[in-house]
Amino acid sequence: MKRANIRQLLTAVLLLLTGTSMVTAQDNAYTNDQNEQIIKSQQAFREKRFGIFIHWGLYSMVGQGEWVMQNQNISYQEYPKLAQAFYPANFDAAEWVRSFKQAGAKYICITTRHHDGFSLFDTDASDYNIVDATPFGRDIIGELAQECRKEGIALHFYYSTLDWGRGDYPRGRTGKGTGRGPQEDPENYFNFMKTQLTELLTKYGDVGCIWFDGHWDHDEDTVDWTRDSVYRYWHYDEIYPLIHNLQSGCLIGNNHHLDPFEGENIQIFERDVPGQNTAGWHEGGISDLPLETCQTMNRSWGYRITDNNYKSFPALIKYLVSTAGRDANLLLNVGPQPDGSLPEAALERLSQMGQWLQTNGETIYGTRATLVKPQPWGVVTHKDNKMWLHIFPDELASAQTEGKIYIPYTTDRKIKSAKVFSSSAPLKFKQYKEGIFVFLPEGVETQNIPDYIVELTFNK
Repeated sequence: MKRANIRQLLTAVLLLLTGTSMVTAQDNAYTNDQNEQIIKSQQAFREKRFGIFIHWGLYSMVGQGEWVMQNQNISYQEYPKLAQAFYPANFDAAEWVRSFKQAGAKYICITTRHHDGFSLFDTDASDYNIVDATPFGRDIIGELAQECRKEGIALHFYYSTLDWGRGDYPRGRTGKGTGRGPQEDPENYFNFMKTQLTELLTKYGDVGCIWFDGHWDHDEDTVDWTRDSVYRYWHYDEIYPLIHNLQSGCLIGNNHHLDPFEGENIQIFERDVPGQNTAGWHEGGISDLPLETCQTMNRSWGYRITDNNYKSFPALIKYLVSTAGRDANLLLNVGPQPDGSLPEAALERLSQMGQWLQTNGETIYGTRATLVKPQPWGVVTHKDNKMWLHIFPDELASAQTEGKIYIPYTTDRKIKSAKVFSSSAPLKFKQYKEGIFVFLPEGVETQNIPDYIVELTFNK
């Protein structure tokens, strides 16, 4: 009772402060998305190119993925009982961060609260959290934030805008089988969200990005609404300024599969590189904001005990390169096991990716991909006076290159040299007004590597 009374008092204070901040942001006509700090954060975000996504929570104990509460229609009264047995004895924040850093990742994004409503951090807005509801009793997010600061890794927070357990969440198309009663006051839910976001942005140091998910839960009942109506329905007109007021350099991303809304600072593509829509979810175009593709290492986001369908190391490298070659970051997911350890199959691939990036990271980190669109043979990245041709041997034969590749890039700068990146072996080339031809050694298409890189250096 004592803890609950303190919680209610702190929540009331946070809500009061939150309301004050929102008025200030609205009075400023919400220009925070263009402030100097955001621009710097966007530039730094683009340069990172590779991050790790972490889906972890009570659902990991069931081993059926993060949507098990929805997919199995588990009662909102029964599901929380999982917390009573949640004790990830092998969780080690230092080991996690060290593994991800060695893999070449420059940032981490973790689920602070997923659709099941359980908070992986010490929140005063609800007892349903890792500290108060579990025998583990430790603040996972706090420990991870400390290690990220120590290792120089940026930390991003995933936050679900929907909740399958709370009675005040405005009901959408998912979570209908969890047994909740009549709809309660939705304004209370959005106040709850604002309180938690305030905590996340004031208790854990610098936050690189708030990564929202769940908007699509209302895509059926808002289909005929204007974008402005949808924006206000989700209270983005209050939530986004709140975030930028609390941390002026914190980026905002939203996995809604639409064109970005005002106040969003990155654009997210789920399970697809920008420009492709094989998953069939993306309904918008490609903006000029920094881009990010999130993808699973196997087929699941949260731990699934039957999912051993891990993508191969070559496939993951090709995906990373394909993403960078479309001017986007790759946020690659890992679903930790119930005991807090990382799956061995994931660690093996991360180690291989780290070794590859140690050798080839120059062609990925800090690069852009705006000069040449993806080609039949691969993609192109560039930085300063260098251009890297990422040639995929398994696609080279079908590209009908006949021993040479064409780069449709026109420039007044003359090519100084062309060479194989891995060996520095010189390559012949011809530069025309309409583009560039690079002549490849015999047998490139049969090489058993995911990415054959050619470096072009131009006169400055």
